[in-house]
Amino acid sequence: MPPLKIVLDTNCLLRSVSRRSAYKIILDKLFENAYELYITNDILLEYEKKIASIFSKETAELIIGALTLLQNVKKVEIHFQLNLITTDPDDNKFVDCAFAGNVHFLVTDDKHFKVVSSVPFPTINIITLDEFKLLLQGSSEG
Repeated sequence: MPPLKIVLDTNCLLRSVSRRSAYKIILDKLFENAYELYITNDILLEYEKKIASIFSKETAELIIGALTLLQNVKKVEIHFQLNLITTDPDDNKFVDCAFAGNVHFLVTDDKHFKVVSSVPFPTINIITLDEFKLLLQGSSEG
């Protein structure tokens, strides 16, 4: 079975950083090679900036360093800017990455992404962090 391919919105990543988080399974499973995470340089920079502002610069450097070394973290180049999200254009980088990487899911709890589901093309499947967590928990039971 081919690996599960996802794009992870920054807020979802942030909620999985703390070892005490109910969502720590997200990063744990990434480090266990349970799925592929698709990123761009813009996404990586946003991850780093937000992690540093909430946790620390050191934590951000550790996580970003690990992400750049993992074989299952795939960096993609954006060739098309779909501009599907007008309410928060900065979120388009995640949609464009999902499209370029041909991923299974874009994982987000951000309401701005709802518009993506109403567009006939391209088909980008949006799931919540809770849905992704359940998917990962289910795959570890098999």
